[in-house]
Amino acid sequence: MTVDLFRSVEPQLETDMIPAVVLMTLLWSTDLQAQSVSPPAELSVRLVNGTTSCSGTVEVFYRGEWLSLCSSWWRMIGEVKVVCRELDCGNPVAESRGPLIEDGRRGVRLFSICSGDESSIRQCDNIEAHGVCYGGYYRHVICSESVRLVDGAGLCSGRVEVKSNQSWASVCEADFDRKDAEVVCRDVGCGSPAALQGGLYGEGEGQTWDKEFQCKGNESLLLDCDTSDRENNTCLPGNAVGLTCSEPDDVRLVGGGSRCAGGVESYYQREWRTVGADDRNQENVAAVVCRQLGCGSTVSALPGNTTRGFKVICYGPESSLRECWRSYDLLPGFTVICSASPLPAFIIRHVVVLLILLTSITTIYLYYKPTRRQKRVNRVSSMDLYVNAMEMVSLSSRAEAGPGEERAAQGTE
Repeated sequence: MTVDLFRSVEPQLETDMIPAVVLMTLLWSTDLQAQSVSPPAELSVRLVNGTTSCSGTVEVFYRGEWLSLCSSWWRMIGEVKVVCRELDCGNPVAESRGPLIEDGRRGVRLFSICSGDESSIRQCDNIEAHGVCYGGYYRHVICSESVRLVDGAGLCSGRVEVKSNQSWASVCEADFDRKDAEVVCRDVGCGSPAALQGGLYGEGEGQTWDKEFQCKGNESLLLDCDTSDRENNTCLPGNAVGLTCSEPDDVRLVGGGSRCAGGVESYYQREWRTVGADDRNQENVAAVVCRQLGCGSTVSALPGNTTRGFKVICYGPESSLRECWRSYDLLPGFTVICSASPLPAFIIRHVVVLLILLTSITTIYLYYKPTRRQKRVNRVSSMDLYVNAMEMVSLSSRAEAGPGEERAAQGTE
């Protein structure tokens, strides 16, 4: 009886144990997978909560967890450019900051100085994490997703490369025109195309893009353009497209009477904001502003704007103000006068009066000079007429006198 009962219960036990065995197997395999995936390297970066994989809030992997970034000093041409490269994105297009969304949200204070050529933030100089911060601000970065300019002098020039199958490919000059260039410049956050030439910034080491762009010129992103198969599958050396775009129109001088003089303002986070600088750095910032606006060199950089603005530090050779260091310490603004600025109004008035006087004097001189000359000519002409008349009278007298009288007259003479 006992044996029969055991035999009747044994199949039921086996049936009940199947789910438990399956669950244990799943847990064991999940644990193995977790152990096989290594954690990110210390101080790796990622972008979260963005509209694309190449935009979002910057987070840093620090001591086993992802934390937001509390750093206050970043440059588009340096740190932001390296973040975009580390994430295999294109050019840095914009960066901004804002308050941390959650109260008490933790972040890491990261200090780094990047030249822009590094492959990751970890390779930058003076990389150092100063512990955890609470509150503060986050950094938001936007990189271009499918196109970039490489080996150029700044953010708005270089060889055009397009992302294809997780790798970057150069574009042949024959497959690229002015409308395509307009879209690329817009995609990387720059102004209109200024120069377009094959081989302008060297040749790419990788593959060549195998499509021809058919952009209309008004697209926001290069990915929005139509493409077609290339008519010619070969791209000769020296034909990789090099593109130079104008700098973005995000800086202006106001209150100085012209676009080349006034207080410095920068368009940031959808509004114009005052730019401030230390006294020792105002000349460098002014040089960059004049260069970006195409207003020549700096004439003066003087305090003159009492409104406080975010702090900017430039070395001087930067192509645009967005390539400089930017801090959110508030400093009084300042006034810049570039060499292409018009003269002040009071100087212009004096110059106009002087020109009027010179014109009047010249007109009077030119009027009276031929009059005097004409008088001298008239005087000479009157004397000649008098002499000629006397000669005619003398000849007439001799003709009327006889030969003897003429000889007597000659003898008397």
